[in-house]
Amino acid sequence: MQVAVTTTAAVLAQPQPHPHSHSHSNLSVSFLRPSSTCRFRVRAFSQPSLRAIAMAASTQQLTITRPDDWHLHLREGGVLQAVLPHSAKHFGRAIIMPNLKPPVTTTARAVEYREEILRALPPGSIFEPLMTLYLTDNTSPEEIKLARKSGVVYAVKLYPAGATTNSQDGVTDIFGKCLPVLEEMVRQDMPLLVHGEVTDPHVDTFDREKVFIDRILAPLVQKLPQLKIVMEHITTMDAVNFVESCEEGHVAATVTPQHLLLNRNALFQGGLQPHNYCLPVLKRETHRQAIVSAVTSGSRRYFLGTDSAPHDKRNKECSCGCAGIYSAPVALSLYAKVFEEAGALDKLEAFTSFNGPDFYGLPRNTSKIVMRKSAWKVPATYTHSSGEIVPMYTGNTLEWLPSDQLEE
Repeated sequence: MQVAVTTTAAVLAQPQPHPHSHSHSNLSVSFLRPSSTCRFRVRAFSQPSLRAIAMAASTQQLTITRPDDWHLHLREGGVLQAVLPHSAKHFGRAIIMPNLKPPVTTTARAVEYREEILRALPPGSIFEPLMTLYLTDNTSPEEIKLARKSGVVYAVKLYPAGATTNSQDGVTDIFGKCLPVLEEMVRQDMPLLVHGEVTDPHVDTFDREKVFIDRILAPLVQKLPQLKIVMEHITTMDAVNFVESCEEGHVAATVTPQHLLLNRNALFQGGLQPHNYCLPVLKRETHRQAIVSAVTSGSRRYFLGTDSAPHDKRNKECSCGCAGIYSAPVALSLYAKVFEEAGALDKLEAFTSFNGPDFYGLPRNTSKIVMRKSAWKVPATYTHSSGEIVPMYTGNTLEWLPSDQLEE
């Protein structure tokens, strides 16, 4: 991994350069540090190295390969117009979720939706939407062939029926009704993206991910070991342990900013907090720590997926509020916060920019962005055509600011 680090601290606080790096008179240092693969059961946080502490103390900016978002909700219409620029500004590509009303169940509809997104992009944007299909009990193997042939569909999303927003058309019996489709996905090298929760009403909400792994995901991996699977927005140490137990390159996971920074107390502190409500729901602090430890370890099994999910403020602050956190405008700042606090800024680029395309078999982006240590305040709301959207960390001050301007 290559991270360009510009420092302004005293010389004693500077990290020592790698033998293959080049030092410049303005104290700009490039580090070449390979990502390591981590296999473990859940462990306690390790103490940051002296080099990592010095790096965190002295770093004022990081130049990294342009990130991608491997789990993004863009919606349609006026909301799409309002939120797309926030993702397109600094991300090169994004896997676009298909849970619209009605859902994107065919390749033809995915192509249409892609065109809608491209028309809504700001002028000059290089952002590329990577489309997905919504798996149903009636999806056919022929549709998977069409999807691969289209060149614009990159994955198929599994929503257990009733698990989250607009999932009522999802799968009711994956082994009884979807095996021919999954077998065709193996042949077409098409990844399955999994919302990993059971919907059994007898299962506690906080146990839905663990039970899904035991009942569905582990048997699925055993039955179809060559199927590429992304366990989306993992929330538990059980998910970490499962991903680590699988063969690298076949099972991976996306991780959101909220599940790295918040535990379930954030739903109730100072009263009910609807803008911290998402699905899968936030979990205990021990689970949050396990996910942070896994993600900042340098493992190639984890990559950035914001699950940024915009809802109108009125639909969040009501008697039956929607699940979803809108993080697109703040995500990169929050990920940098997590890695800095873990003493792992040197591993940020692999998580944001390398691990995702490597898993999908796509080229890494060639352009760069800069993360600058520059405090900025998150707006209270963002407007759309018929209302407002409240972002994650609304009204708070964040320390890292992404920029496309490599020099100032």
